[in-house]
Amino acid sequence: MYTSYFGLNENPFSIAPDPLYLYMSEHHREALAHLKYGVMSDGGFVLLTGEVGAGKTTLCRSLLEQLPDNVIVAYVLNPKVSVIELLETICDELRIERPEQGSIKQLVDRLNVYLLEANAQGRKIVLIIDEAQNLSIEVLEQLRLLTNLETNRYKLLQIVLLGQPELLQILNRQEMRQLSQRVTARYHLGSLDVEEIDAYVRHRLNVAGCNRPLFPEKLSKTLGQLTGGIPRLINLVCDRALLGAYVLERQQIDSKILHQAAREVLGDRSPQSTGKRVALAAGMACLILLLLTAGLWSWEPTLFATTGSLFGLEASQPEPLQPRVVIEKPPEVVVAPVSPAVADVIEDVAEDVAEDSAEDMLPQSWPMDFATGQDMQSAFADLARLWGLSNLDNRADYCTSALEYGLNCLSRKDSLETLRGMNRPAILTLYDDDGAPFHVVMAQLDNDRALFVAGDRQYELALSAIASRWFGEYFLLWQKPPIQRDFLKPGDRGDSVDWLAKTLQELGHYDATGREVRLEGALLGAFKHFQFSSGLTPDGILGPMTLIHLNTARDLDGPRLSSQGDS
Repeated sequence: MYTSYFGLNENPFSIAPDPLYLYMSEHHREALAHLKYGVMSDGGFVLLTGEVGAGKTTLCRSLLEQLPDNVIVAYVLNPKVSVIELLETICDELRIERPEQGSIKQLVDRLNVYLLEANAQGRKIVLIIDEAQNLSIEVLEQLRLLTNLETNRYKLLQIVLLGQPELLQILNRQEMRQLSQRVTARYHLGSLDVEEIDAYVRHRLNVAGCNRPLFPEKLSKTLGQLTGGIPRLINLVCDRALLGAYVLERQQIDSKILHQAAREVLGDRSPQSTGKRVALAAGMACLILLLLTAGLWSWEPTLFATTGSLFGLEASQPEPLQPRVVIEKPPEVVVAPVSPAVADVIEDVAEDVAEDSAEDMLPQSWPMDFATGQDMQSAFADLARLWGLSNLDNRADYCTSALEYGLNCLSRKDSLETLRGMNRPAILTLYDDDGAPFHVVMAQLDNDRALFVAGDRQYELALSAIASRWFGEYFLLWQKPPIQRDFLKPGDRGDSVDWLAKTLQELGHYDATGREVRLEGALLGAFKHFQFSSGLTPDGILGPMTLIHLNTARDLDGPRLSSQGDS
């Protein structure tokens, strides 16, 4: 909304973990160095902890971009699983064939064979687990046992755990001492200080194409107090502050806009709010005491007259002060006539204000009696019903079940704009006041409002209701196209490439011929143009994200997130 107003190429304060926007503070440089050392060392665990929103996931994405080609990574986003589910996830990530209902032994044996073959070919396997503080003790013990997979000289699996500070408390338990001893590198990522906050904000603005100081340096201390120096909270507040400046037609953020932005996105839960309230109460008490002291000195005769009589002392009563009343004539107000053109503008503005007021009437915070505590399976049942698949309600393995109906699953971390582009209902992972995750379906999205569904209840809320509860995690269903391969890269050919050429021709992006084609030349150029026009990275690779956008452009049947996105 405000990007063109400030001359930005894109939103500089998205909470998506984009390595391009990673600001390498001293802490982040040290953390990345520890990760690199740990990943390339000989087996064991690498541990990176930090507060929620400190930048652990973004740092890990940056690490992935810098790993050598011989390193293969399995990335686990949802660690709240059983031992068997974790092993199945690892096998799926590494594309290891496994039995449908395998035992722990069968899965570990398949994984061990794969690791031995990879080691023989000079490849290194790394398992990265995000939100590792949610791992159960049983799963952590199984992970420790996986590090026993080894040859006479090398460990076969390197495990990276990313988690909140609670993970350190878990690993400090007596029963976790064996795992803790296998941690070869560990680092705790702290918050940004005042100087780093200013550099952080300027860095993100520069990456987005703006070199103007939209946030004066003097606001860095205030921003640090409001957010505790947590990058994700800084992003939320700065994003809302730019929106506020855009609405007010300001060219720079001031303290008033910044505080208002923090109130809107953080409410009373900002990191410093409790301490500030205590400090404010203490300050007010001191101020009242000073005022009382000053009053006592100023009104000593009156005080003496009052207290003196209590002790049997006499004192002369001072004459009461007479108030001085000054009456001034108010200035005359001259109202100039309004031209018809100006009247039309005023009417348009009034309509916009009325619409904004209607949106302001929506709840701005999440109703804590709605959907909190709902698990993923219940949310999937709600999502399946939107697709007309009510018979999937009680299926435990919902992704496998969805495949029977030609639907694929997609689970990622991204921005709200990414969801708008795909235009399909999605399950969002939100977090309650205690940091516990819950899952709810976002069925409709329209500008700054969204409709959420949980069972037989639904709420229409302002997007600010999820601003500090959603950190980009989502899950959605999408139609599987009639092709054999879901992943194509430049130079490939075959039936799947022919389907892509035909689809791009139907969409007006490519003039296909009847002969066999490769994903190169004019076809590759047309394909990259489609990716670019859809807001995707034009890398020429056909993966799930691009397939979903192709489905959206083809206007396939299925529930829509927004009617405005229909073609």
